[in-house]
Amino acid sequence: MIRPHAVWLAALLVATGLVTGPLPLAAQQPAPPPSTAPSPAQTSPLPTTTAPNPPQDPSRSAAPAPEQAVSPPVPAQAGAAPTAPPPAASRDKTLVETPGEAGDVDAVSLPAKPAAILAGKAKWEEAAATLRGAFARIEADLAKAGLRPAGRPIAVFTGTDDDGFQYEAMIPLAAMPDPKPALGEALRLGTTPSGKALRFPHKGSYEGIDGTYETLTAYLDAKDIVVQDRFIEEYVTDLKDGADEQVDVNIYALVK
Repeated sequence: MIRPHAVWLAALLVATGLVTGPLPLAAQQPAPPPSTAPSPAQTSPLPTTTAPNPPQDPSRSAAPAPEQAVSPPVPAQAGAAPTAPPPAASRDKTLVETPGEAGDVDAVSLPAKPAAILAGKAKWEEAAATLRGAFARIEADLAKAGLRPAGRPIAVFTGTDDDGFQYEAMIPLAAMPDPKPALGEALRLGTTPSGKALRFPHKGSYEGIDGTYETLTAYLDAKDIVVQDRFIEEYVTDLKDGADEQVDVNIYALVK
């Protein structure tokens, strides 16, 4: 990550501590009403008809009725495959399912999801490598505990200065485990940040993410929007290298 990222993020975190006052955003879209369509009608069985008995000849004795054939029971199929368990939650699921477009700003509502969290700090020039290592460590500890990721990796920037930043790396889970398993040192269970937020998608290299933060700053200033003093980056694609041009990141600013 290059220096402009540090400058813009630090400036945003400082600015957000100086002004207060909530700004209402569009309410979260209500869930669609349950379907009122009637269930499909049951198919009625076809009636069984019996042919009428032929006229009896009194000069002939009645023939005995044939014995009804009995079908042998069908044996259970040997080696039948057991019922498959329900599919695991997708690790590619983002906090907001509808994807954003680069250059657009979306008002969204972030859900609180269970997550494994690892706090740390890093130098700006080591940001990509540090966060990538933190995510790998969380996933390794989750695997040892028999837990699976259920969402994309998240970094919450909790503080910045000229040299570096403090962060909380998070991996979402499908549900909070009960009882809580023993995890690695410094790793804890919690929830992802939630509430009304603005989403600023970034597509391109991580080194060039400062341009998206410039857009974020200009938008907040123009709209006179006050946000919390932390910013969230959700990595829709893997954070491989700072110069990788295929990086897709959602930046969220939580509205006060």
